[in-house]
Amino acid sequence: MPLAPGTRLGPYEIVAPLGVGGMGEVYKACDIRLDRTVAIKILPSELSGDASRWQRFEREAKVISSLNHPHICTLYDIGQKDSVDFIVMEFLEGESLAELLDKGPLPEAQVLQYGTQIASALDKAHRNGVTHRDLKPGNIMLTASGAKLLDFGLAKAEPAAATGATLTDMTPQATPMTQHGAVIGTVPYMSPEQVEGNEVDVRSDIFSLGAVLYEMVTGKRAFQGKNDFSVASAILHTHPEPIRALRPLTSPALERTIQVCLAKNPGERWQSAGDLWQELRAISEGSSKAGSDPAFRFKSGSEARTPSQSGVLAPTRRASRTTMRWIAILAFALIVVAAGALLLLTGSRRVPPPLAFRQLNFRREALFNAAFASNKDTVVYSAAGSGNTPQMFVVRPDYPEPQALGPPDTHLLAVSSKGELAVLLDARYVWFRLFTGTLARMPLSGGAPRQVQEGVRQADWSPDGSQLAIIREVAGKDRLEYPIGNVLREVSGYMSDLRVSPKGDRIAYFEHPRKWDDRGSVNLVDLNRKNTVLSDGYWSERGLAWSPNGDEVLFSASRSGGSFTVYAVTPSGSLRVAYQPPGGLTIEDLARDGRWLATRVGDSLCCDGPNSRRHGGSQSLLA
Repeated sequence: MPLAPGTRLGPYEIVAPLGVGGMGEVYKACDIRLDRTVAIKILPSELSGDASRWQRFEREAKVISSLNHPHICTLYDIGQKDSVDFIVMEFLEGESLAELLDKGPLPEAQVLQYGTQIASALDKAHRNGVTHRDLKPGNIMLTASGAKLLDFGLAKAEPAAATGATLTDMTPQATPMTQHGAVIGTVPYMSPEQVEGNEVDVRSDIFSLGAVLYEMVTGKRAFQGKNDFSVASAILHTHPEPIRALRPLTSPALERTIQVCLAKNPGERWQSAGDLWQELRAISEGSSKAGSDPAFRFKSGSEARTPSQSGVLAPTRRASRTTMRWIAILAFALIVVAAGALLLLTGSRRVPPPLAFRQLNFRREALFNAAFASNKDTVVYSAAGSGNTPQMFVVRPDYPEPQALGPPDTHLLAVSSKGELAVLLDARYVWFRLFTGTLARMPLSGGAPRQVQEGVRQADWSPDGSQLAIIREVAGKDRLEYPIGNVLREVSGYMSDLRVSPKGDRIAYFEHPRKWDDRGSVNLVDLNRKNTVLSDGYWSERGLAWSPNGDEVLFSASRSGGSFTVYAVTPSGSLRVAYQPPGGLTIEDLARDGRWLATRVGDSLCCDGPNSRRHGGSQSLLA
């Protein structure tokens, strides 16, 4: 019997029904102790005495509690009241991906945004021994903070893992094709091994995510039929219509990535959600690590495998990872050696001497931020070898191997002219290179961080290293403050990549009209709160720095969703292309002598050579 509004379950008061999932009813409720809105999932009364159903319900709570991730619904509580068993989770405001797809296909940038978030959430679940087994658009909620993976009610926890479990299906109605029994899942998104009732592992979820990504790009389901049986047959025996036949402007790299997800043979798919996350992230940064030659990525030992009917070559577990790593290093080394002359001194069109780059890191890792230290040959950066947990590293000229700096979960924001670091403690991943946490000051030479402000996302130092400019969210709006507490700008979308000018009189930053959609403009705000749009109309923006004398702002952006170009714009709005390398580049920092610190997809750090005399650079970690 449905619960009426006002019904109390301990400290929780039912507000309204939200929907019905395969494993229970879902309600909006209020936690009267903390005065917050929550979601409550309840096992139907007629099933509460069913031992097997109760075990699945209990497993749901255990799974969620083991999966602490920004793109997985958070579990708050579990309880029982008057023979009613329930779990309490965060209440998510937004719409399901299924509801959004009812309006048609999504732009590629949005597909990559949500795809990377879902892949990251799956990677967390899989590394905790949990296979979702019912991944579909109805189990993905789109909120102001991004995609959230729901409903692990059909999840399978590996015995060696810390058992795991379920996120709630809060779509308005349950999908009628969610089956229970030997064949578990939702038919159009099942893997071939699920359809056949065979044992599944994490690669089944990767197939399902591929079906979801295909639908996001094309607006059509990958496998269709008149009924469940014909759909199941299509999953087993046919290949989806080529994506670019339906959406010709789709990037080849994204189409190829989805094809690998949808391989019939699990051994020919991406072997982990982490690998898929890295690939989607690489594409979103401007080029694919699999883009130039599929044979390099999809070799097995010394022999490349034969393409399947879908034209996909098969990745393998060990050989491909090792091969890919060395190929990425060698490929980037060739790019670095071949790097030609860049732009000019400010106001001049004279071509400078050829650039020389040196690579700083040789790790396969996701880079989030990097900066020169006061010693121009020392570089500090934060990165993650897997997942989204940042760790800071320092590279010094006398010891080129990156050394860990500070505690885990610490993210670099900026380095002052005095060599002091601005960092985030207990950094929590938000989206792409963005984190939120407690702002702290920390000596580069070592020592305990000194906390400054909670709830900060980004920060930069004043020229003398005495003050900090910050971006943080307050009451649902983004604020740019300089110094802390003095609000210069407030927006309903979000701001990113703030940099204080060399004179300390202006701040350059990116302004994005929609939350976690990195389309937007390059703006300038002065200390009198006058805001100026320097250049706009960019599909994606990431990475910004002032020239040493403050006469230009350099930034990385794309106007079409492809590779990043480095632009330079003056405070008066005069724009030029500073550098347009093959594969794109993200600017990280500029040294006082004009050298660039940048990153390139393939994720290494780089910096241009010591004899160059203009602001310019390249990406990977190089310096």
